[in-house]
Amino acid sequence: MRHPRRLFVTGGSGFLGRHIVDGPASEGWEVIAPTSRSLDLRDAVSVHEMIAGRQPAAIIHTAYRKDDRTSIVDASRHVASAAARCGARLVHVSTDALFAGRLAPYTEADEPTAVHDYGRDKADAEREVAAACPSAVIVRTSLLYGVHELSGHERAVRDAVSGTSSMTFFTDEVRSALLVDDLAVALVALADRSEPSGVLNLTGPDPLSRAELATMTARRHGWDASRLRFSTIEESGMTRPGHVVLDSTLAAGHGLEVRGPASW
Repeated sequence: MRHPRRLFVTGGSGFLGRHIVDGPASEGWEVIAPTSRSLDLRDAVSVHEMIAGRQPAAIIHTAYRKDDRTSIVDASRHVASAAARCGARLVHVSTDALFAGRLAPYTEADEPTAVHDYGRDKADAEREVAAACPSAVIVRTSLLYGVHELSGHERAVRDAVSGTSSMTFFTDEVRSALLVDDLAVALVALADRSEPSGVLNLTGPDPLSRAELATMTARRHGWDASRLRFSTIEESGMTRPGHVVLDSTLAAGHGLEVRGPASW
Protein backbone atom coordinates (compact mmCIF):
# COMPACT_ATOMS: atom_id res chain seq x y z
CA MET A 1 0.00 0.00 0.00
CA ARG A 2 1.09 3.56 -0.66
CA HIS A 3 1.99 5.49 2.48
CA PRO A 4 -0.33 8.53 2.54
CA ARG A 5 2.27 11.00 3.88
CA ARG A 6 5.45 9.64 2.35
CA LEU A 7 7.22 12.01 -0.05
CA PHE A 8 10.01 10.82 -2.35
CA VAL A 9 12.36 13.62 -3.46
CA THR A 10 15.04 13.29 -6.13
CA GLY A 11 17.93 15.75 -6.08
CA GLY A 12 17.53 16.25 -2.35
CA SER A 13 21.09 17.52 -1.98
CA GLY A 14 20.64 20.23 -4.61
CA PHE A 15 19.70 23.85 -3.93
CA LEU A 16 15.97 23.34 -4.50
CA GLY A 17 15.96 19.81 -3.10
CA ARG A 18 17.50 20.90 0.21
CA HIS A 19 14.79 23.50 0.65
CA ILE A 20 12.16 20.80 0.15
CA VAL A 21 13.79 18.16 2.33
CA ASP A 22 15.14 20.33 5.17
CA GLY A 23 12.78 23.31 5.10
CA PRO A 24 9.33 23.85 6.56
CA ALA A 25 7.69 23.01 3.22
CA SER A 26 7.72 19.27 3.95
CA GLU A 27 6.57 19.38 7.57
CA GLY A 28 4.06 16.61 8.17
CA TRP A 29 5.60 14.38 5.53
CA GLU A 30 7.89 11.39 5.86
CA VAL A 31 10.57 12.41 3.38
CA ILE A 32 12.76 9.98 1.48
CA ALA A 33 15.59 11.62 -0.47
CA PRO A 34 18.14 9.11 -1.74
CA THR A 35 21.57 10.40 -2.69
CA SER A 36 22.99 9.93 -6.17
CA ARG A 37 25.30 7.30 -4.68
CA SER A 38 22.41 5.25 -3.35
CA LEU A 39 20.23 5.64 -6.45
CA ASP A 40 21.33 6.20 -10.04
CA LEU A 41 18.26 7.66 -11.71
CA ARG A 42 19.66 6.65 -15.10
CA ASP A 43 19.18 3.00 -14.10
CA ALA A 44 15.54 2.13 -14.74
CA VAL A 45 15.59 -1.09 -12.71
CA SER A 46 17.04 0.62 -9.65
CA VAL A 47 14.55 3.46 -9.85
CA HIS A 48 11.57 1.13 -10.15
CA GLU A 49 12.78 -1.11 -7.34
CA MET A 50 13.39 1.71 -4.88
CA ILE A 51 10.14 3.56 -5.57
CA ALA A 52 8.13 0.33 -5.53
CA GLY A 53 9.77 -0.60 -2.24
CA ARG A 54 9.05 2.77 -0.60
CA GLN A 55 5.52 3.19 -2.03
CA PRO A 56 5.39 6.98 -1.66
CA ALA A 57 2.18 8.93 -1.99
CA ALA A 58 4.01 11.59 -3.97
CA ILE A 59 7.28 12.20 -5.80
CA ILE A 60 8.96 15.54 -6.50
CA HIS A 61 11.55 15.14 -9.23
CA THR A 62 14.17 17.92 -9.10
CA ALA A 63 17.35 16.03 -10.02
CA TYR A 64 19.37 16.64 -13.18
CA ARG A 65 22.90 17.25 -14.39
CA LYS A 66 22.96 20.06 -16.88
CA ASP A 67 25.42 18.56 -19.36
CA ASP A 68 24.22 14.97 -19.08
CA ARG A 69 21.24 14.20 -21.30
CA THR A 70 20.66 10.78 -19.73
CA SER A 71 20.32 12.34 -16.27
CA ILE A 72 17.67 14.69 -17.64
CA VAL A 73 15.68 12.68 -20.19
CA ASP A 74 16.19 9.04 -19.27
CA ALA A 75 16.05 9.69 -15.53
CA SER A 76 12.81 11.64 -15.88
CA ARG A 77 11.25 8.84 -17.89
CA HIS A 78 12.28 6.26 -15.26
CA VAL A 79 10.88 8.31 -12.38
CA ALA A 80 7.65 9.00 -14.25
CA SER A 81 7.03 5.39 -15.18
CA ALA A 82 7.78 4.28 -11.60
CA ALA A 83 5.37 6.91 -10.27
CA ALA A 84 2.64 5.72 -12.63
CA ARG A 85 3.22 2.10 -11.71
CA CYS A 86 2.83 2.68 -7.97
CA GLY A 87 0.12 5.32 -8.30
CA ALA A 88 2.16 8.16 -6.80
CA ARG A 89 1.43 11.82 -7.49
CA LEU A 90 4.34 13.15 -9.59
CA VAL A 91 5.56 16.75 -9.54
CA HIS A 92 8.19 17.18 -12.23
CA VAL A 93 10.35 20.33 -12.16
CA SER A 94 11.12 21.87 -15.55
CA THR A 95 12.46 25.22 -16.73
CA ASP A 96 11.76 28.35 -18.74
CA ALA A 97 15.07 27.74 -20.54
CA LEU A 98 13.30 25.52 -23.07
CA PHE A 99 12.05 28.65 -24.88
CA ALA A 100 13.99 30.83 -27.32
CA GLY A 101 12.44 34.08 -26.14
CA ARG A 102 9.90 36.61 -27.42
CA LEU A 103 8.20 39.77 -26.15
CA ALA A 104 4.85 38.09 -25.39
CA PRO A 105 4.67 35.88 -22.27
CA TYR A 106 4.58 32.13 -22.79
CA THR A 107 1.56 30.17 -21.61
CA GLU A 108 1.23 26.47 -20.82
CA ALA A 109 -0.04 25.89 -24.36
CA ASP A 110 3.18 27.08 -26.01
CA GLU A 111 5.45 24.40 -27.42
CA PRO A 112 9.15 24.55 -26.49
CA THR A 113 11.49 26.41 -28.86
CA ALA A 114 14.82 25.61 -27.24
CA VAL A 115 18.02 27.11 -28.62
CA HIS A 116 20.59 25.03 -26.72
CA ASP A 117 21.11 21.42 -25.65
CA TYR A 118 19.97 21.91 -22.07
CA GLY A 119 16.67 23.42 -23.20
CA ARG A 120 16.14 20.66 -25.75
CA ASP A 121 16.89 18.00 -23.14
CA LYS A 122 14.42 19.51 -20.67
CA ALA A 123 11.77 19.72 -23.40
CA ASP A 124 12.34 16.05 -24.26
CA ALA A 125 12.12 15.17 -20.57
CA GLU A 126 8.73 16.88 -20.36
CA ARG A 127 7.46 14.80 -23.27
CA GLU A 128 8.72 11.59 -21.66
CA VAL A 129 7.05 12.44 -18.35
CA ALA A 130 3.72 13.32 -19.98
CA ALA A 131 3.74 10.05 -21.91
CA ALA A 132 4.75 7.82 -18.99
CA CYS A 133 2.63 9.51 -16.30
CA PRO A 134 -0.23 11.59 -17.76
CA SER A 135 -1.45 12.61 -14.30
CA ALA A 136 1.87 14.33 -13.49
CA VAL A 137 2.14 18.09 -13.10
CA ILE A 138 5.11 19.56 -14.97
CA VAL A 139 6.18 22.80 -13.31
CA ARG A 140 8.09 25.23 -15.51
CA THR A 141 9.98 27.67 -13.35
CA SER A 142 12.85 30.16 -13.58
CA LEU A 143 16.00 31.41 -11.81
CA LEU A 144 16.09 30.61 -8.10
CA TYR A 145 17.40 32.92 -5.40
CA GLY A 146 17.86 32.19 -1.71
CA VAL A 147 17.32 33.81 1.66
CA HIS A 148 19.50 31.74 3.98
CA GLU A 149 22.08 30.62 1.43
CA LEU A 150 23.33 31.85 -1.92
CA SER A 151 22.00 30.27 -5.10
CA GLY A 152 24.30 29.58 -8.01
CA HIS A 153 23.16 32.81 -9.65
CA GLU A 154 23.96 34.82 -6.53
CA ARG A 155 27.40 33.21 -6.26
CA ALA A 156 28.05 34.22 -9.86
CA VAL A 157 27.33 37.84 -8.94
CA ARG A 158 29.53 37.61 -5.85
CA ASP A 159 32.41 36.18 -7.87
CA ALA A 160 32.03 38.85 -10.55
CA VAL A 161 32.10 41.62 -7.95
CA SER A 162 35.12 40.13 -6.18
CA GLY A 163 37.04 39.75 -9.42
CA THR A 164 37.36 35.96 -9.21
CA SER A 165 35.13 35.66 -12.29
CA SER A 166 35.05 37.59 -15.55
CA MET A 167 31.35 36.90 -16.08
CA THR A 168 29.23 39.54 -17.77
CA PHE A 169 25.49 39.90 -17.29
CA PHE A 170 23.22 40.39 -20.27
CA THR A 171 20.83 43.31 -20.62
CA ASP A 172 18.71 41.43 -23.16
CA GLU A 173 18.29 38.13 -21.30
CA VAL A 174 15.08 38.49 -19.31
CA ARG A 175 13.81 36.03 -16.73
CA SER A 176 11.34 36.00 -13.82
CA ALA A 177 13.37 34.98 -10.78
CA LEU A 178 11.75 33.66 -7.61
CA LEU A 179 12.58 32.69 -4.06
CA VAL A 180 13.52 29.04 -3.67
CA ASP A 181 11.62 28.84 -0.36
CA ASP A 182 8.38 29.80 -2.10
CA LEU A 183 8.92 27.29 -4.89
CA ALA A 184 9.59 24.51 -2.37
CA VAL A 185 6.30 25.27 -0.61
CA ALA A 186 4.41 25.35 -3.90
CA LEU A 187 5.86 22.04 -5.09
CA VAL A 188 4.95 20.26 -1.87
CA ALA A 189 1.47 21.76 -2.05
CA LEU A 190 1.11 20.31 -5.55
CA ALA A 191 2.38 16.96 -4.30
CA ASP A 192 -0.49 16.94 -1.82
CA ARG A 193 -3.14 17.39 -4.54
CA SER A 194 -4.37 15.28 -7.42
CA GLU A 195 -4.80 18.37 -9.64
CA PRO A 196 -3.69 20.08 -11.76
CA SER A 197 -1.95 17.84 -14.26
CA GLY A 198 0.05 18.76 -17.34
CA VAL A 199 2.23 21.84 -17.71
CA LEU A 200 2.01 24.60 -15.09
CA ASN A 201 4.01 27.83 -15.21
CA LEU A 202 5.26 29.06 -11.84
CA THR A 203 7.71 31.96 -11.91
CA GLY A 204 8.26 35.25 -10.15
CA PRO A 205 6.07 38.29 -10.90
CA ASP A 206 8.96 40.61 -11.83
CA PRO A 207 10.53 40.10 -15.28
CA LEU A 208 14.06 41.51 -15.11
CA SER A 209 17.17 41.28 -17.24
CA ARG A 210 20.15 39.34 -15.93
CA ALA A 211 21.93 42.68 -15.65
CA GLU A 212 19.15 44.12 -13.49
CA LEU A 213 19.03 40.97 -11.37
CA ALA A 214 22.80 41.07 -10.85
CA THR A 215 22.64 44.71 -9.78
CA MET A 216 19.77 44.06 -7.36
CA THR A 217 21.59 41.02 -5.96
CA ALA A 218 24.79 42.95 -5.36
CA ARG A 219 22.96 45.76 -3.59
CA ARG A 220 20.93 43.34 -1.51
CA HIS A 221 24.11 41.73 -0.17
CA GLY A 222 26.04 44.97 0.17
CA TRP A 223 28.45 44.17 -2.64
CA ASP A 224 29.93 46.81 -4.94
CA ALA A 225 27.55 46.76 -7.92
CA SER A 226 29.82 49.15 -9.85
CA ARG A 227 32.22 46.25 -10.41
CA LEU A 228 29.65 44.31 -12.47
CA ARG A 229 30.11 44.14 -16.24
CA PHE A 230 27.23 44.13 -18.70
CA SER A 231 26.80 43.07 -22.30
CA THR A 232 24.24 41.57 -24.69
CA ILE A 233 23.76 38.04 -25.94
CA GLU A 234 24.59 39.17 -29.47
CA GLU A 235 27.79 40.87 -28.38
CA SER A 236 28.87 37.74 -26.51
CA GLY A 237 28.41 35.46 -29.53
CA MET A 238 26.65 32.94 -27.28
CA THR A 239 23.44 31.06 -28.02
CA ARG A 240 21.05 31.63 -25.13
CA PRO A 241 17.34 32.23 -24.57
CA GLY A 242 16.49 35.92 -24.78
CA HIS A 243 13.34 37.56 -23.40
CA VAL A 244 11.61 34.63 -21.67
CA VAL A 245 8.64 35.44 -19.44
CA LEU A 246 6.11 32.79 -18.39
CA ASP A 247 2.48 33.62 -17.71
CA SER A 248 1.75 32.18 -14.24
CA THR A 249 -1.94 33.09 -14.16
CA LEU A 250 -3.03 29.46 -14.03
CA ALA A 251 -0.83 28.74 -11.01
CA ALA A 252 -2.25 31.77 -9.21
CA GLY A 253 -5.72 30.38 -9.88
CA HIS A 254 -4.67 27.27 -7.97
CA GLY A 255 -3.56 29.41 -5.03
CA LEU A 256 0.14 29.13 -5.84
CA GLU A 257 2.07 32.37 -5.61
CA VAL A 258 5.77 33.09 -5.28
CA ARG A 259 7.76 36.22 -4.57
CA GLY A 260 10.20 37.91 -6.89
CA PRO A 261 13.16 40.26 -6.38
CA ALA A 262 11.03 43.30 -5.58
CA SER A 263 10.07 41.71 -2.24
CA TRP A 264 13.59 40.73 -1.14
